[in-house]
Amino acid sequence: MHPLIARFMARHEPRKDWRVHAKSAAATTAAVTLIGYLSAVTGLPLLLAPLAPTALVIFGQPESPNAQPINIFAGYFIGTVVAVLAMSVVPEPFWLATLCVGLVMLVMLALRVTHPPAAAIPLLTLTGRVDALTLFVVLFLACLLLVVMGTILHRLPPQRRRYPLPLAEEVEKD
Repeated sequence: MHPLIARFMARHEPRKDWRVHAKSAAATTAAVTLIGYLSAVTGLPLLLAPLAPTALVIFGQPESPNAQPINIFAGYFIGTVVAVLAMSVVPEPFWLATLCVGLVMLVMLALRVTHPPAAAIPLLTLTGRVDALTLFVVLFLACLLLVVMGTILHRLPPQRRRYPLPLAEEVEKD
């Protein structure tokens, strides 16, 4: 194989036991189903598309910085603030939502709280109008549910993991 092609085809994720992947997939499915159920019961638009990749990162890659609670909560908060402010100023043009995606990523990167699924929030506010307070509450509750489920799930077999990741000082003590 040509070296350039090999670089693009190289996998960087470590191999894991299939049971770990099955546990992650089952947890992601359960979490998104629970959020959907709560959405149906409460009438709140809880089942937002970016939450599925958030669940995948929490359950499938809990050691990733993107899966840590600060990144999840801050990322969605930043995405929501930028989207709500932009859409309240100029509610219609698609290009505003796309500029907001870039702004959200810039702020997350600058603050070191990157959570890529949260960058989609401006696109959601363009395609489906949601009241600002409702959007904040919905995303907070959904993220809280996912993080709590992740904290519980990663303490179960077949592979127990530390989630959220410990502070650097805690790692040095171990």
